[in-house]
Amino acid sequence: MTDHQDPPAGSRIALVTGAGSGIGRAVTLALLADGWSVVLAGRDAGRLEETAGLAGDAVAARTLVQATDVADPRSVDALFAAVQTRFGRLDLLFNNAGTNVSGVPFEELSFVDWNTVVSVNLTGVFLCAQGAFRMMKAQVPRGGRIINNGSISAHAPRPDSAPYTATKHAVTGLTKTLSLDGRPYDIACGQIDIGNAATAMAARMQTGAKQAAGHMAVEPMMDVRDVGRSVVLMASLPLDTNIPFLTVMANAMPFLGRG
Repeated sequence: MTDHQDPPAGSRIALVTGAGSGIGRAVTLALLADGWSVVLAGRDAGRLEETAGLAGDAVAARTLVQATDVADPRSVDALFAAVQTRFGRLDLLFNNAGTNVSGVPFEELSFVDWNTVVSVNLTGVFLCAQGAFRMMKAQVPRGGRIINNGSISAHAPRPDSAPYTATKHAVTGLTKTLSLDGRPYDIACGQIDIGNAATAMAARMQTGAKQAAGHMAVEPMMDVRDVGRSVVLMASLPLDTNIPFLTVMANAMPFLGRG
């Protein structure tokens, strides 16, 4: 037995990074619709405000917008201080902020581009997970859930994708470690691996993406709102239950096959 008790309905506090667009926006709106209070974090405060506005005035009291650079430790510290000041606890972190660079042959990949992706996709995930872990361990009642945004690229690479694929594989290792290290403190950690959600970042899939055999092909897409529904499902479980890894993808995308 532990001293954990789930927070009462209506008082669940979530933090979504990269909430200004795409998957982060869809998950934020899904959580707000499910009754969560949500802290929206991202570099562009205007886009965060736009996301919050899409949820409607009725939920305004359940949102907090915090401009944040997840790759900057001081900015992340300020984010968690704002969460503590406004809500006093954190029940869910959706560790979503991510970036990519244009694909180039591996031997032409610059250090600047490599480091840009690593600083956001890996270091940013680490910094936010660490802030959440510290807060969840110390709060009363203790515990919470961390959901990391992996990717189909955490399983299989696309051509010319070394920095993105490497960071997403690394996120899987971090997810497993946090799941293990969080057990004594009622902190559950899982990962959602998403394939071809219809967002601006994945728009190229609709015009043609380079395939393993070298040719270009248009790929099927899925409604990004289904990602939001999937995260709400993971977040709805009691803390003695966990979905370590969940893959949600466009059913006909070229993943479960050869080519």
